[in-house]
This record gives sequence, C-alpha cells and structure tokens, in this order.
Amino acid sequence: MRRQFLGLRLDDRVPDAKTLWLFRDALAKLGLVERLFDKFDADLIAAGFVAQKGSIVYASIIEAPRQRNTREDNAHIRDGRTPESFGENPCKHSQKDTDARWVTNPSKRSFGYKNHINVDVQHKLIRKYAVTDAAVHDSQVIDPLLDKHNTNADVFGDSAYRSAAIRNHLASRGYRDRIHRKGSCHQPLTSSQKASNRRKSRVRAWVEQVFGRQAQCLGGTWLRRIGIVRTRALIGLHNLVYNMDRYVKLVT
Repeated sequence: MRRQFLGLRLDDRVPDAKTLWLFRDALAKLGLVERLFDKFDADLIAAGFVAQKGSIVYASIIEAPRQRNTREDNAHIRDGRTPESFGENPCKHSQKDTDARWVTNPSKRSFGYKNHINVDVQHKLIRKYAVTDAAVHDSQVIDPLLDKHNTNADVFGDSAYRSAAIRNHLASRGYRDRIHRKGSCHQPLTSSQKASNRRKSRVRAWVEQVFGRQAQCLGGTWLRRIGIVRTRALIGLHNLVYNMDRYVKLVT
C-alpha cells in the first residue's frame, strides 16, 4: 500500500537505506525541502509560536569529504570549469564535490558548506536559513535571514556581522542593530562596549545550543553528500527536524 506525500509515493513498510536515499534525492531535485520547512513554520505560527523578542543570526560550518585534487584541477573548479581529468573519467567526476569550498579559521582549516540560520529569541526555533559553500562570509548572507514576521526588530549576531554596510542596511529595513562590537589592536573596545557585548552575549549564546543539538542528534557538523543541491536539502532537513524536536519540548 502506498501513500502520497507532496507528490511522492511512500511505502507503508519500513524503508531500507536505498529507499531513504532515493526519497531524499527526490526531495532535493524537486526543491521540496524549503516548502516543508515553510509549511511547518506556518503550523508553528498557527499553534501560537510566533517569532518574538528579536532574531539571532549565526552560521556553522558543515564539513564535507575532503577532495584530493591537483592545483590545476582546483584552479579550474574555482573558475567554474570542469577539469579535463574529470571529463576523462565519469566515475571520478561523480565522486567529486565541485561546489564545496575551503575556509580557514583561526583554529582550523575546513572544507564544505555553511548553514546560516535565524533563531527567534523567544522560542529558539529556526525561522530562516540559507546554505552556501564554506568560503562565503557570514556577513554576505544576512539579508535572506532577516525575519519581517518577528514581533521585535532586534537583530543579534557575533562580530563577524559587524560592518558599517550591515548597520546601515539593518536601519534601512527597520531593524535594530544588536551585533557585537569588534575591537582591534589599534582601537580596542572601551569598557562600556565590552559591557554591551556581554549583555548581548546572554541572548546570542543561545544559538550555540541549536547547533549543539543538531551535532548531538543529527550529525549536523558532517555530511556525506556531493553537490550543493543535495547538501542544501540535507541541511534543510536537519533544520526542519530540529524545529520538530524543539516543538515537542515546548509543548511538553
């Protein structure tokens, strides 16, 4: 016996690994994960869980299997071209992730993607998200994360989002800048700025628990998918399942 789910057929029996893989692949190719996420968010709002008390924006790196390419191959990939060695070997091409990118942080170098999220302060639910390669800076993805439905205009974020351009953009859109101040060796933070950062940290730090929960229960810091289409779907499902898990905690 089969059931219909967003136009896809599901068996009533417990699916095996291949069935689950094919189902996730179909969701990815049809772009249905975003619709599922938005539908559940609408259900949350209908149940009374309206986004309130401001937004927290943050991004976490999701590592992908590291590629062992030549410098010439990597140069072709950065230019948006397919390396000749990939074209000569279709099997090799299918196993190469040409969408993921390297990023270097102060503590480590990572290869993969980023999960950019907006969490509402009141309920700690993910309200918006975006998926990019890991090389995209957090500040470049703040616009699609802004939630006009939040009843509070405060936007919290760490110093990675601090810039005059973002401050002016938030003001032009009617949001209040609650992003951490950033000091430097030539212009250290004042005592009042440090105190302000500490107050903001009490709110902003909660977003770490979102990614902690995903890492604990969903394997949210590592993936085994190739290409941004499948990766975007898998990360979207992680965000959706987190919201379902959080909803259960809110109502029990």
